[in-house]
Amino acid sequence: MGTAVDDAAAEFHAFFEAHYAELARLAHLLTGEADAADDLAADALLALWHRWDRVREAGHPVAYARGVVANLARTRIRSAVRERRRIALFWAPLGGGDDGAAEGPDVPAVVDVQEALRRLPFRKRACVVLRHAFDLSERDTSLVLGISVGTVKSQTSRGVAELQRMLGGETPAARVRVAVAAQRSGGDR
Repeated sequence: MGTAVDDAAAEFHAFFEAHYAELARLAHLLTGEADAADDLAADALLALWHRWDRVREAGHPVAYARGVVANLARTRIRSAVRERRRIALFWAPLGGGDDGAAEGPDVPAVVDVQEALRRLPFRKRACVVLRHAFDLSERDTSLVLGISVGTVKSQTSRGVAELQRMLGGETPAARVRVAVAAQRSGGDR
């Protein structure tokens, strides 16, 4: 006869086995970093384990887990941006002189959907990935990200339009959606 702790541990283990790969793919698509994806998924599941009693009683542990992954990915991206800015400031020429280099980021031609996704702002990227790569409804996406359904609709639409522009004007929106959805199978993972 198992104790309540044993039952909770077994239930969490089953949840872990069923959803770890999905959460790692979500982290990979949100951050664009394959190496960080496993760490983010593991960190999210550790956070869930610490709150497992409350999470499982809430009724939507998968949505909660996706939200934790999205928040961890957002934090990681913000940290990386701050670090890049610090490095750029450190290496910037003193006196603000123009050494002939163009101002602004060096933006190479985008040919890969993952590269294009990396360039989207986090909220648009998250909406596109959750809607098209994970087939979540607008409502489920809004729950995961903590935003309204209307915001999900507009951010998804704008995100797909930006991907379309980045991948070439002749790329139809349906082809962008198919390319993003193809990442569901694991892509590089």
